[in-house]
Amino acid sequence: MRHLKTARAALFASLGLGLVAFPASAQSMQVYSGDTAWLLTATTLVLLMTIPGLALFYGGLVRTKNALSMLTQVFAVVCVAAIIWMLVGYSLTFTAGTLPGFVGGFSKAFLKGVGPESAIATTTTGVAVPEYAYIAFQMAFACITPAIIVGALAERMRFTATLLFAALWILLVYIPVAHMAWFRVAPDAIAEATRQVLAAAPGEPRRMAEFALAQLQSSAGLFQQWGTLDYAGGTVVHITTGVAGLVGAVMLGKRVGYGRDSMAPHNLTLTITGAALLWVGWLGFNSGSALRADGIAALALLNTMLAPAAGALAWMLVETFVRGKPSALGLVSGVLAGLVGMSPTAGYVGPAGAIAIGLVAGVMCFLFVTAVKSRYEYDDSLDVFGIHCVAGLVGTLLLAVLASPAFGGFGMVEQAKGGHVVGGYDIGFQVAAQLKAVVITVVWSAIVSSQLFRIVDVLVGLRPEEDEEDQGLDIVDHGERAYNY
Repeated sequence: MRHLKTARAALFASLGLGLVAFPASAQSMQVYSGDTAWLLTATTLVLLMTIPGLALFYGGLVRTKNALSMLTQVFAVVCVAAIIWMLVGYSLTFTAGTLPGFVGGFSKAFLKGVGPESAIATTTTGVAVPEYAYIAFQMAFACITPAIIVGALAERMRFTATLLFAALWILLVYIPVAHMAWFRVAPDAIAEATRQVLAAAPGEPRRMAEFALAQLQSSAGLFQQWGTLDYAGGTVVHITTGVAGLVGAVMLGKRVGYGRDSMAPHNLTLTITGAALLWVGWLGFNSGSALRADGIAALALLNTMLAPAAGALAWMLVETFVRGKPSALGLVSGVLAGLVGMSPTAGYVGPAGAIAIGLVAGVMCFLFVTAVKSRYEYDDSLDVFGIHCVAGLVGTLLLAVLASPAFGGFGMVEQAKGGHVVGGYDIGFQVAAQLKAVVITVVWSAIVSSQLFRIVDVLVGLRPEEDEEDQGLDIVDHGERAYNY
């Protein structure tokens, strides 16, 4: 064992990377200005998704007396998430830590050691991007994710409770799942370790090199070790928020007057405007996740145009069949379903696969938002579970099949099995990898979110009084109104 440890240390020293996985030190790698420019643009687009996109989308869906509250909650959650990400979020997500595979450490807390010259590895061997650009891009993801949950609890959760819950949820749900899904070993490190395995003499030297390679691979996030594919957040962003939203909706209970009073959207024009901004911003969300301005980024962008179009058409067709006419709200809901379904898959499936995922997501989300929600009578105010969790599940699971080259996909044709790389895309292996990640994500988000809601309720109280809820959160929480007429 002493010889194995010595060999491992020697290998990591020769790599110059140690047990630091993706993103890793990349001083010897090439930083291209075009890739950097695209990543900065994509970051801006992701922020556009949240403010103003998500804020307007949600703001138009609630009643007039809660419109300003909805906008304010989304904005404020973004501010909280941005600060947490800079302080500890980035470090806990994208460094190796004391719980390998599950969460990172504090080596880059407060962005320690990061500067304008810092670069991190991309998924392409020999290519890097500025670390500040990557931090900002991932910060935009961390900002929008907890803001999504706000929609499930709309019109009945205190402003202070929302912010406290969001802060705790980022730390205890988003960061661990993001680490498991996205913290990967830098390809240059794997390439060099593999080269040393091949160059090692048979016998003890070869075994030591193979052991060092296996240890390097095991420093990645748990889902990465399993071979799970999650391009831009099926598990990390959408399943986590959908589950948390459902848990919160059930624990808070229904809005005052639910099933008795009209709770129709007060301004669908705002909602449609927000949906349009979401779609435009989502191009950066998915295409930017390639971290390069290359063919995969172009594929992701094309798929992010096709899937929501298919989702909208599917939703409208089903709605017309069931209710006799398509609605504007149904149209944008179908767009959102297609966008969510494409998040985990955009860089892995072909255009035909994107259309298929959009169609399935549109139909399934319609069924959950209407029939399932009505059957179980839970008040998921703005259908966070019915769209984000359901479409996230659709995309994450269908990816296993549609990413196969046999179905026109571009999934990884070399998959890690038992510490060894095996050529050829194996659908059965990929289905199992996706399912394991889904189960862990659902269970973790459900258990931790439920406990966080209880903690927040004890500390500051989750809901306003019934008469305050009747009055509206605009006045109760902020002393202002969205409209003064």
